[in-house]
Amino acid sequence: MAAFTRVWIPDPEDVWRAAEISRDYKEGEPVLHLKLEDETVFNIQHTHCTHTDTQQQHTHPLEYPIGPKSNPLPFLRNPDILVGENDLTALSYLHEPAVLHNLRVRFLESNHIYTYCGIVLVAINPYEQLQIYGEEVINAYSGQNMGDMDPHIFAVAEEAYKQMARDERNQSIIVSGESGAGKTVSAKYAMRFFATVGGSANDTNVEEKVLASSPIMEAIGNAKTTRNDNSSRFGKYIQIGFSRHYHIIGANMRTYLLEKSRVVFQAEDERNYHIFYQLCASASLPEFKDLSLTTAEDFTYTSLGENIFIEGVNDAEDFEKTREAFTLLGIKESSQINIFRVIASILHLGNIEICPERDGDSRPPDDLHLKHFCRLLGVELQQMEHWLCHRKLATASETYVKTMSSKQAANARDALAKHIYARMFDWIVEHINMSLQTSSKQHSFIGVLDIYGFETFELNSFEQFCINYANEKLQQQFNSHVFKLEQEEYMKEQIPWTLIDFYDNQPCIDLIEARLGILDLLDEECKVPKGTDQNWAQKLYKQHGSSAHFQKPRMSNTSFIIIHFADKVEYQCEGFLEKNRDTVYEEQINILKASQVRTKTTWDTRSAGLCRTLLKPLCLCQLHSCVCLVQFRSSLHLLMETLNATTPHYVRCIKPNDYKEAFSFDSRRAVQQLRACGVLETIRISAAGYPSRWTYPDFFNRYRVLMKKSDMMSSDKKLVCKNLLETLIKEPDMFQFGKTKIFFRAGQVAYLEKLRTDKFRAACIKIQTTVRGWLQRVRYRKIRKSAITLQRYGRGYLARTAEYLRLTRAALICQKQYRMVRDRRAYLRVRQAVVTIQAYTRGMFTRRIYWEFLLHHKAMIIQRSVRGWLQRRKFRRARNAAIIIQCAFRRLRAKRQLKQLKIEARSAEHLKKLNTGMENKIVQLQRKMDDQSKEYKAQNEQLQMVNASLGSEVTKLQKQLEVIRGQQGDGGQLTSLQDELERLREELQEAQAERKRMEEEHSTEKLSLQQLSCGRLSLSADGGGASQREESLQSELDAERQRYQNLLKEFSRLEQRYDNLKEELSLSKPGHRRNPSNQSSLESDSNYPSEMGVEKAAMDISLFMKLQKRVRELEQERKRLQISVDKMEELAKRRDTADLAYNSLKRQELESENKKLKNDLNELRKTVAERASQNSSSNELQDGYNLLLSQLKAANEELDARKEEVLILRTQILSTAQLQEKNQHIVSPQLVHCPAAEPGPDPGLTLCLLCLSRRVIMFLSKQQDWCYLNEDGELGLAYQGLKQVARLLEAQLQTQSRQHKDELEALHTQIELLKDDIEKKQEILNYTMSLSPEAQVEYSVQQEITRLTNDNLDLKELVEKLEKNERKLKKQLRIYMKKVQELEASQAAAVTGRSRPELSRQVTVQRKEKDFEGMLEYYKEDEALLIKTLITDVKPSTVSATVPCLPAYILFMCIRHADYINDDQKVESLLTSTINAIKKVLKKNNDDFEMTSFWLANTSRLLHCLKQYSGDEVFMTQNTAKQNEHCLKNFDLAEYRQVLSDLSIQIYQQLIKVAEGIIQPMIVSAMLESESIPSLAGVKPMGYRNRSSSMDTDAGGPTSYTLEALIRQLGQFHGTMRDHGLDPEIVGQVVRQLFHCINAVTLNNLLLRKDVCSWSTGMQLRYNTSQMEEWLRGNNLYQSKAAATLEPIIQAAQLLQVKKKTSQDAEAICSLCTALTMQQIVKILNLYTPLNEFEERVTVSFIRNIQNRLQERNDPPQLLVDTKHTFPVLFPYTPSALSLETLHIPASLGLDFLIRV
Repeated sequence: MAAFTRVWIPDPEDVWRAAEISRDYKEGEPVLHLKLEDETVFNIQHTHCTHTDTQQQHTHPLEYPIGPKSNPLPFLRNPDILVGENDLTALSYLHEPAVLHNLRVRFLESNHIYTYCGIVLVAINPYEQLQIYGEEVINAYSGQNMGDMDPHIFAVAEEAYKQMARDERNQSIIVSGESGAGKTVSAKYAMRFFATVGGSANDTNVEEKVLASSPIMEAIGNAKTTRNDNSSRFGKYIQIGFSRHYHIIGANMRTYLLEKSRVVFQAEDERNYHIFYQLCASASLPEFKDLSLTTAEDFTYTSLGENIFIEGVNDAEDFEKTREAFTLLGIKESSQINIFRVIASILHLGNIEICPERDGDSRPPDDLHLKHFCRLLGVELQQMEHWLCHRKLATASETYVKTMSSKQAANARDALAKHIYARMFDWIVEHINMSLQTSSKQHSFIGVLDIYGFETFELNSFEQFCINYANEKLQQQFNSHVFKLEQEEYMKEQIPWTLIDFYDNQPCIDLIEARLGILDLLDEECKVPKGTDQNWAQKLYKQHGSSAHFQKPRMSNTSFIIIHFADKVEYQCEGFLEKNRDTVYEEQINILKASQVRTKTTWDTRSAGLCRTLLKPLCLCQLHSCVCLVQFRSSLHLLMETLNATTPHYVRCIKPNDYKEAFSFDSRRAVQQLRACGVLETIRISAAGYPSRWTYPDFFNRYRVLMKKSDMMSSDKKLVCKNLLETLIKEPDMFQFGKTKIFFRAGQVAYLEKLRTDKFRAACIKIQTTVRGWLQRVRYRKIRKSAITLQRYGRGYLARTAEYLRLTRAALICQKQYRMVRDRRAYLRVRQAVVTIQAYTRGMFTRRIYWEFLLHHKAMIIQRSVRGWLQRRKFRRARNAAIIIQCAFRRLRAKRQLKQLKIEARSAEHLKKLNTGMENKIVQLQRKMDDQSKEYKAQNEQLQMVNASLGSEVTKLQKQLEVIRGQQGDGGQLTSLQDELERLREELQEAQAERKRMEEEHSTEKLSLQQLSCGRLSLSADGGGASQREESLQSELDAERQRYQNLLKEFSRLEQRYDNLKEELSLSKPGHRRNPSNQSSLESDSNYPSEMGVEKAAMDISLFMKLQKRVRELEQERKRLQISVDKMEELAKRRDTADLAYNSLKRQELESENKKLKNDLNELRKTVAERASQNSSSNELQDGYNLLLSQLKAANEELDARKEEVLILRTQILSTAQLQEKNQHIVSPQLVHCPAAEPGPDPGLTLCLLCLSRRVIMFLSKQQDWCYLNEDGELGLAYQGLKQVARLLEAQLQTQSRQHKDELEALHTQIELLKDDIEKKQEILNYTMSLSPEAQVEYSVQQEITRLTNDNLDLKELVEKLEKNERKLKKQLRIYMKKVQELEASQAAAVTGRSRPELSRQVTVQRKEKDFEGMLEYYKEDEALLIKTLITDVKPSTVSATVPCLPAYILFMCIRHADYINDDQKVESLLTSTINAIKKVLKKNNDDFEMTSFWLANTSRLLHCLKQYSGDEVFMTQNTAKQNEHCLKNFDLAEYRQVLSDLSIQIYQQLIKVAEGIIQPMIVSAMLESESIPSLAGVKPMGYRNRSSSMDTDAGGPTSYTLEALIRQLGQFHGTMRDHGLDPEIVGQVVRQLFHCINAVTLNNLLLRKDVCSWSTGMQLRYNTSQMEEWLRGNNLYQSKAAATLEPIIQAAQLLQVKKKTSQDAEAICSLCTALTMQQIVKILNLYTPLNEFEERVTVSFIRNIQNRLQERNDPPQLLVDTKHTFPVLFPYTPSALSLETLHIPASLGLDFLIRV
């Protein structure tokens, strides 16, 4: 060994100490000269270390003796860069001191409690609550490969879950360790991970039940010991079952070796099981009064340890949690009470005293505890009293009763207590398993084994023997599995396999369980009637005295020693036989069995039933047949078979100290446990082979500095690595080349690191040499330049002294000439000044005279103006007074005239005048009432039919349900589903009520905020205080909005859950079940809304508006119709026949006309086509074609007019003919009445119609033939004349009525405006009269200025409108010019290149252009088709080339038309169908970002349209005049706006969920792992991280994403939202939420990964964040607050890059990292890992300094960022500038049934 080599030497206190060789060591020397790291000196003689005086340090060096057998050479230390590794197998030197030091550094300096050791996770108990088990941590580890993140119990659980899903093989997690090491907590966290990741697919809450079993088992199976406050006194194996889709469907628990002796005995400072103390703490509850319990101090079984309390534990609260867990697992309240009665009876049994009397023992008759015991278990007092002190002995001939001694009776009592508790424990475990069972088929399972570790105490007995026996079996399985993995790894990489020798503990296991082993001898001795522990010990000495694993103690004949794999253990034979027999006397059991017969009360019956259940297993066996070790051996063999059939994962829990101090590490205790748990054996097996493993790319990146430049250019990196290793390492056995990895012997990586360090050191020396030479050259140049400068100045000085005399004479001459010039200039300047002063003085006097005349003239002008103003003011006052008098007089006269007019209005003559012309209106109103009555009756009949059909359907369904219940046996599931459905409905109603309440609170908060904002404007002088209040109010508003949106999200989840349960309920019913294919076809073919759509409409809309609004309207209409019901019935009877006839005739006529028109049109088209094919001249063809079209159009119009007239006439003729058949004598009244039902404008026309009708009836009475009507020319002429007269009169009447209505509305509007104007002027006049004269003048001037300003603004607005209209017209003109040019070009091309004369397109008839009002009309029966075409079947790509948000505009135009015709049902139905269809589409495409973005844009645009055209002044400020004309007239859709707003929020949340699901797999790879800056990142050995067992090799490894891919994906999101017309504000909020997700995931991974916390990663991360910010700027999104969400990760990157040494650095870090919490800063500093030896680790003192400086921060305790946090979304009002009347609907949408209005 060379000098300065670092080694480990043994130490009695710290086990191992670090030292350094001070002299070179040659082989064969007896002494090794060392120097300790802390500069202290030790004298080591045969591994015994003693301190020496520090003054003798130099005179007595440290000498370490070396011997071939006693003291071998010390272990070598690893390089500092490898210290603190996540995986112990990554260490170059694998041995005990390296493992212990690495664990110590991670635990004390970095506070990391988890470390990998190959396939084993080493967990050290911190004795402190750590914030590393939250749901965010579970989400961070879910889906990650083992080794990608820092070691954690969640990583092991995720690896088991992933291998179960990938390999379809059952898994096991084996958690072991000694008491107090944290086994139970580790197993609990593993099950929590499975419950979170593999939650049940339905709402059975299986995962909650699995977690709920933990508090129950802790209560009945855990107790306080000297080593642990919550020690598990039993072993358990929990199998968590999974379905084929890997959701939890059930669980099963198996327990092993409950410590029953703890029930009756506890050592000092220990407690009994927790359930006893919990029950005593809750004894004061009313339901436990019958148990007769007091405090735990009053009972023997709970006070033996003399310490009944645990610091920080509340037994009463824990008892409530236990009862809640019982209830959750389905254990009924009565069964719980029975369990507590049994527990209380055990406590009372322990307090029964055994009093010796004479030869035997007897029971005092008044023992209160015995009475309580018998009462609680329902047994006879006398029998129990007798058999507690007596026993029955049976011989071959007779049976007799024997009195037991005091000790025997106490033992029998304790045995009975242990037996009752053990049976109760088994009963509870059995019922827990029953509640966790499932009827579904289990596909696979993951088992969690929580079992005791190797134990050795001063006195070891039966329990320790069983525990160590189990650990021997588990260690054997562990060794074989580790050996198997090593062999598989070598074979997979095709490396020559050499047998590795490892410790095999099969001889020790054979010693225990082989034939005539310890177990057989113990079983044999138990069968002997008078067998003793001493006899058994002698048999052991005789049988196994020569065994290598068995020893006899020198000083004892009642104990034996077994050499286990971990240590030697001496066992005391005393009590082995008694504990193995576990004897309970049969007489006592018989008394308990008899309790069910003799009890009378209900409580006793239940107690007896429970006793029967608990004691049933005992009834099947005899007295001595129950041998504990035999049962334990069989259950242990079953456990080993289960573990061997699964893939095991190991967790070894280490107890760092015996004092339960937080983060205190005792090296001696730790190394003892490491040896016992098999960690060092794993290290030894790994070290025997090739422990260090590198992939070829990692090795190339790490050690390319050792390569030549030519090698680095080679494309075959594998060949380059081989050549390099063959050059550097001469021994070929030190490494092996696999298929994907390079395998190294122990120490070779350290050697390569040394070569790499030497290479870097040489490079540094070269750099230093170059830099120092450059600095010296710079210094030389500076000195040379200074010397040259000094020389230049010296020579100049010498030259200047020689010329001084010559320059003096020249200076005198220059002075003489200069003085002469100066004096002359002074004289001229004074002269010029005098002349100037004279000129200015004369001018001043002249101007003064002029100003006197000018002021006098202006004064006269002012006087004249003032006198004129005074006279005008006097005149105005007089005129105003006269006007006021005139107004008063005229008002008095107007009042008198008004009074006279009122008197005249009450007169009869006036009423007659008014009633003139009202008759026609009354008749029209009566017809309208008839129509409404008919509709009302039709609706009533439809309602009755629907009710009848629904009633019959309900009856039918009830009968089917009864049949189903009778046939099927699992009706309980249907009942439970129905109950769950009812409960969900109640929750839904509660959520809706809460939602309404939140909406009211939101409106009140919004109103108060507006009031406060107005107050803020009025109090702007307050400055800072107002701004603070505004910020607080804004934060409260955001919080309220966030809570409302969370409630909305919960409402959506409950609604979805309701739908799922409803589907499940429907699937559970028998009968025909529609498959998805025919279901979709039926849904698509039907034009009627489905049943689910109707129910959802009722749930979504009717709850908010329909019921209240519709009830009020129906109530008003019912009252109104009730008054005129008689008249309406009479009119309806008269018109029924005519209406039916008219409708039938009209339908027949329309059908015939339609067929005729189709035939004519087809013939016309054929004719035109033939002429087009025959005629070569295009102009003649076009003229003929246009002529035919015009004729066809005119013919169609004339045909429509004739058709209506003929139908009316035929209807009247038919009705008259029917009346004549009924009564031929009453023809004239009927004929008179028919036209009266439809009044005309002229009595003459009525008379003509009557005459014509009589003549037609006469013809029909003579001969029923229509040809007479056609042949009669006179009748045809009369018919033509009547038709023209009727049309003319009808047109005139309609024109006059419209003009009258318009004039009336205009007059009303004018009257209202005049009234308002008069009121305003009256107010102004009153206000003016109350002012003083001067104020009146001032006010009048102000009013005039205001009027002129308003006029000016109106003129400006008019000019702007005209300019805008002009621009619009110019734009349209350009478009039309372009179209004309294109048309001319196409016509020219058609003329020149027409080769085929046939018609290539379908002939269509174009309508004349007319003004549209921006509305779309559709028929009611086309609503389903509209929804299907526009929402259900529409694809974003089909409308991508049109106006953005086109479906929203079309839907709103349909809503406008329904509002225009005042059809509230149509509005409600359309909006309801729209909302439900959007929800259905989004549910179907719940993972499609494009579809979700498309409907978010359309929903928000529809919401904005409803606001923009609502008529509210708030939303009309930015509208044009035309848009204001398009506002809704009849309906207020504010409630629908709220529903659409909620729907928009739900779509936004779905959009965020979809986007996060797409980018989340890309974030870590793009932000942390990809090399955005090439060749910057370094590579370190990763140990187990890259092993094949933790990687998905079938898929080729995990997918790697780059930063460009992530930015490209964000660009796709942004482009999709922009193309769909989503508002920029909403786009900014989406980007902000996605950037928060990127920041959270990146920062969480950074906080959980040690390998990325380095300087180079900080540089890469800072570059990546700058690229993200650049993308924001490039897309104009920097103002969306998205960049602010990246602040934590930016500060984390800066923290990785800054210096971390001095206190100034600590202060700079505290001021820099304001967005990071103290826990995050400390975690990053602890994780910081240098990639090279030239970097320095962060010292513990520096981290403590940071913690002290950040103590005043009030940071939240959680470490990770909440990835599920959602910012509250805002939908700002953005009106559209699009004019609805100019909207173009493409023909590709298939909306031909919509009619533009």
